[in-house]
Amino acid sequence: MPDDRPIPAPGHSAVDYEQRVDFDRLRAYRLERSRAALEASECGAFLLFDFYNIRYTTQTWIGGALGDKMTRYALLTRGGEPMLWDFGSAARHHKLYAPWLDPENCHAGMLGLRGAIAPGAGLMRSAVAEIKDLLAQAGVADAPVGVDIVEPPFLFEMQRQGLTVVDAQQSMLDARQIKSVDEITLLSQAAAMVDGVYQDIVEALKPGVRENEIVALAGKRLYEMGSDQVEAINAVSGERCNPHPHNFSDRLIRPGDQAFFDIIQSYNGYRTCYYRTFSVGSATDPQRDAYRRAREWMDAAIQLVKPGVGTDEIALVWPAATDFGFAGEMAAFGLQFGHGLGLGLHERPIISRLTSLAHPVEIQAGMVFALETYCPASDGFSAARIEEEVVVTGRGAEVLTKFPAQDLFVANPY
Repeated sequence: MPDDRPIPAPGHSAVDYEQRVDFDRLRAYRLERSRAALEASECGAFLLFDFYNIRYTTQTWIGGALGDKMTRYALLTRGGEPMLWDFGSAARHHKLYAPWLDPENCHAGMLGLRGAIAPGAGLMRSAVAEIKDLLAQAGVADAPVGVDIVEPPFLFEMQRQGLTVVDAQQSMLDARQIKSVDEITLLSQAAAMVDGVYQDIVEALKPGVRENEIVALAGKRLYEMGSDQVEAINAVSGERCNPHPHNFSDRLIRPGDQAFFDIIQSYNGYRTCYYRTFSVGSATDPQRDAYRRAREWMDAAIQLVKPGVGTDEIALVWPAATDFGFAGEMAAFGLQFGHGLGLGLHERPIISRLTSLAHPVEIQAGMVFALETYCPASDGFSAARIEEEVVVTGRGAEVLTKFPAQDLFVANPY
């Protein structure tokens, strides 16, 4: 896309008259980044269980219900093609519909479903022996194996069979932090879907509706709009706003409540984390004041975002935890906060006074991250929560989240 044009949010389909997401280019970019990360490491191979890393490297996905059971895994060796072990018939499906993978590299696999099949059954022992043989064939049997996340029995079995295991998650997170044009377009499309859902929410946000009804409305609309996973929706209202519980309930929303929502979902794997705060029918002075301060902290952070700036500089424009009622930064973690977005909800960079002041990270062009601010109101129970997703460009930050948030939005005013 031209540098002087806004980041697009095209339709879901491919068309012959516009260049939209090029999925072949996206797959090539992600595999190239994975291979570069492997080459830059001490490892002869990466063995990946994190299902975001599996998707990034093999371009496959079968959903969270099976994807997080620690039974899918991928092996990438130096100079080799990705190899995948997947849940039963999913491997056969990949052979038919994932032509970028060598069919001989798509295997059915089973390690135990997070312990439901005990290690004594021997599945892990056989899998490690197979991996050792493949490492030998690739000529990297004597090099360390990088693993991202692992069940203890599988780690112990790798060590028992003589493999040296090191951390691959740091390398893979480094690989994933700079987004391609296609990744950014998918993140923009995902945010645009939530823009529309917020319009539905403000129309429904009236006294008598329950928090869980708003969650149901949002989930339904997102799947209708093409979401492939609605990971979580926080719906928080009234006295539940302060302290922030990070969940939803069946609370009835009442006149004059302040309410905020976080919509976490993905489109073609690329996630949103997108808060908005509303007042229902009317707003009080404490609610407006809390929102004004949260917005000021947000705007100060966005103004700083550009290549070369440190995450410590951004964290410093936010108040210390003790300034808004918390004993320390650990207790307030996630309230004044930034986090990378991509296939995972929390990627690099992480921006927080808890870690960024002592261990800053340099902001780079191509990063995409969410910035979150929170301000409790002086009434003791209301609070404002704002979140904006930004793309780092050579010009600074381009905001992907478009639903109005400069001022406190009063839904269905009386």
